[in-house]
Amino acid sequence: MRSLAALLGFVRPFRGLVVLSLVSLVLLVAFDLAIPRLIQHIIDDGIRLGDSTVVVQTALAMLLVSGLSALIAIANNSFSVRVGEGVARDLRRALFEKIQTWSLGNLDRHKTGHLMVRLTSDVSAIKMLTQISLRIGTRAPLMMVGSLVLMIRTSPGLALALLPLLVVTAGLIGLFITRTEPLFRTVQTKLDGLNTVLQENIAGARVVKSLVRGDHEDARFAVANDDMTERSIRAMQVMSTMMPALTLCINVGIVVVIWSGGADAIRGHLSVGQVVAFTNYLMTTMGPLVMMTMLSNVWAAGLASARRVDEVFATTADIQDAPGATTLSATAEPLVSFEAVDFSYGGSAGGTWVNGNVWVASVNACHREVGAALFGELLEVIHEIWP
Repeated sequence: MRSLAALLGFVRPFRGLVVLSLVSLVLLVAFDLAIPRLIQHIIDDGIRLGDSTVVVQTALAMLLVSGLSALIAIANNSFSVRVGEGVARDLRRALFEKIQTWSLGNLDRHKTGHLMVRLTSDVSAIKMLTQISLRIGTRAPLMMVGSLVLMIRTSPGLALALLPLLVVTAGLIGLFITRTEPLFRTVQTKLDGLNTVLQENIAGARVVKSLVRGDHEDARFAVANDDMTERSIRAMQVMSTMMPALTLCINVGIVVVIWSGGADAIRGHLSVGQVVAFTNYLMTTMGPLVMMTMLSNVWAAGLASARRVDEVFATTADIQDAPGATTLSATAEPLVSFEAVDFSYGGSAGGTWVNGNVWVASVNACHREVGAALFGELLEVIHEIWP
């Protein structure tokens, strides 16, 4: 969660749209919670008493509430999409600018394929997390709290009987989210490896063909592809158990309401309209939980991507400007001089100076990627001489 909190700064420029989105959500929840109470009014004061005027007037009020809910939902979606897309745009720009400050050593450790996933897939996951948080992610808790309050007002006894079931349901959701977040983080890591293999093969296609390494590279890609597939299947298997578990909880709750509420209605402690309203509030409480479960993969993927993006921002360039370094003006005379300069690959040893100005390192000290790049350039020169 720390990494997610660190990214909240990208949401701050859109706080006006965020407030409008949240206000529209509150109004939307209020209209949604009014529907069951209107249904109770139709049953108890209209159908039971045979008053058709009450039925017609209440039905028209329900239509009006439904129309307003649709308009507010459209506005909320528009606000949340603008915030999500704006956050994604600013996040991509900040990541790109951060990478430009890195030295070559940082770029060697962070493979190109890894960085591509950070700027594309991970940013998209954070965008979806932002949009969902401003829609169902906030609406669901408000619906749950409002429904629980109205359930208690309708029948405290039935609400008390359903309390253990609601606690179990909330515990299941928390368990699934905590289990799926590491799985989706692993999936993104495997996507890093897959993209790295793909990028290396495309960039070094000439080297691969020249050295006849096609079969070897095919095997590398197959291993990375199969590994990502297995991790994705594992994450989806865990996700697939969530919906049946929550559906079972909902059905158990409906059985409890009909059995206990029906008995109270027969004894005259509750009206039929109250039982129906209570059932609707139960569905209103459990429905958002089911929706949150369906979208928990978005939450898990977003949290995992937030950690990965935060790793990029937390990386410090190996080469830093000295304190008080002078900034050259654009009109300064170009001049480059080397005084007491040394160079070697990280962790390598061995090599000699030739004529005092050329450093020749041993073959083992050379980085494989640098050697492959030089070899590719050599092949291009030979191809130009002897086409």
